[in-house]
Amino acid sequence: MTDELSLIPAPREAAWSAASYVGLGAETRLDAGPGTEGVARWLRATLGAATGLPLAPDDGGAASDRLVLSIDPGLPPEGYRLTVGDPLARIEGGSAAGVFWGAQTLRQLLGPDAFRRAPLRPGDDWDLPEVTVEDAPRFRWRGLMLDVARHFMPKDGVLRYLDLMAAHKLNVFHFHLSDDQGWRVEIQRYPKLTETASWRPRSKWGHRASPLWDDKPHGGFYTQDDIREIVAYAAERHITVVPEIDVPGHSQAAIAAYPELGNTDVVDTGELGVWDTWGISPNVLAPTEQTLRFYEGVFEELLELFPSEFIHVGGDECPKDQWRRSATAKARMEDLGLANEDELQSWFIGHFATWLAARGRRLIGWDEILEGGLAPGAAVSSWRGYEGGIAAARAGHDVVICPEQYVYLDHRQDGGADEPVPIGFVRTLEDVYRFEPVPPGLTPEEAGRVLGTQANLWTEVMESPARVDYQAFPRLAAFAEVAWSPLPDPAGRDFAAFEHRMAAHYRRLDALGVSYRPPAGPRPWQRRPGVLGRPLDGPPPNK
Repeated sequence: MTDELSLIPAPREAAWSAASYVGLGAETRLDAGPGTEGVARWLRATLGAATGLPLAPDDGGAASDRLVLSIDPGLPPEGYRLTVGDPLARIEGGSAAGVFWGAQTLRQLLGPDAFRRAPLRPGDDWDLPEVTVEDAPRFRWRGLMLDVARHFMPKDGVLRYLDLMAAHKLNVFHFHLSDDQGWRVEIQRYPKLTETASWRPRSKWGHRASPLWDDKPHGGFYTQDDIREIVAYAAERHITVVPEIDVPGHSQAAIAAYPELGNTDVVDTGELGVWDTWGISPNVLAPTEQTLRFYEGVFEELLELFPSEFIHVGGDECPKDQWRRSATAKARMEDLGLANEDELQSWFIGHFATWLAARGRRLIGWDEILEGGLAPGAAVSSWRGYEGGIAAARAGHDVVICPEQYVYLDHRQDGGADEPVPIGFVRTLEDVYRFEPVPPGLTPEEAGRVLGTQANLWTEVMESPARVDYQAFPRLAAFAEVAWSPLPDPAGRDFAAFEHRMAAHYRRLDALGVSYRPPAGPRPWQRRPGVLGRPLDGPPPNK
């Protein structure tokens, strides 16, 4: 029966009668109980815009034509119960977040036109099937990482992606704000981070081996008020924004702005610019007190902007060659009694784990931060496969599972020649649907360390929001179901039924203006003929 409702992600339980509908109309009142006022505002602003209905506050009368919102502490915190019948509809949630997710399901039940920004049929009633849905998420962390450092996404595009996340019941937005190719957040005490580090004079067009260049400058950044707006907008949609400032690698843009941050006894950092190509820059932060104080200043301002429990510090892909050649780095290792450069990076990350913990926050980083040891309380984003997640969970650390072999959405969706700038292994819609976030072999206690899962969008070859859409969708819809729904083991998942529900979901994406990859392949304007990618053949390594 759930398939006929075409809900994505699929709910835990749904019962309905195909022959019974009720009407949402101009007389429908919105009765928002204590704690649900924010959901009511969202319904009036979003559903009201699409339907043209006022959804006026309940006047206390006896009319049964009401949409009732309420908190039921007996439900799971993000769980909800949606009942359509009498009164017209009731959404009960274990918290305001649960009520909000129930409102997303209500929107899907109204049909694809409920996802538009203005009514197509002003004055018409809207049919709702008589249904009861009982639902709650499998994981508390259902994330999307968006890289805005390689290609900047303007603020309105970020807000749009928060809406797309909410429509799919995703609740963690991992905001990748710095890298070798750009710095994207205003730090008031360090103005050169936006004056210098936020733009580059040109960009590689395609994979880094491509001979092509886009010779126009590329850049942009978010002011602190922009960040406050993004965080508030996300919070209204029960999405937590987790910022990432990458250290000690992926930092050439910051070094270009403040050369003293680099290994000045090895390279002339004053000659470095913001990197204009892709890959891993050899220019990394120097392990000095000056660097630590600088980034403490950065994080002090970030903590005022982002109330999230976790702060992401990157920690991935940090080449150690400059440290091996640096007398300053060697002296630091000797002073600390460290055996090698991996331990030096561990010390660097550990410093910020302690610093953040003292301020009531938790550090999270990519799985390389496990090398050389990890501070208690720190968490791991396991991206190179399951191995890092397994090691972290067994060592008592919380884990977000996001292996590139399954949920790096920058990887190509098909092996055909028309795929635009094909990167990596083929990861189809079905591949993503059959992804299992909990690694095999964990004990129940260790599996409890898996906070959830996350899909990642690295934007080196995504030069526009339309390209981001193409890589994200429809696979993000499959990922959302993996993160939310209690699915069987991968081999037992009914992909045919999911595809059937996707037929309706494509119409919702059309209404939202999403430039997704059609099932039959890219449209002519979605192709990038002649732009070099880096496709990898065969199945990805399962590690």
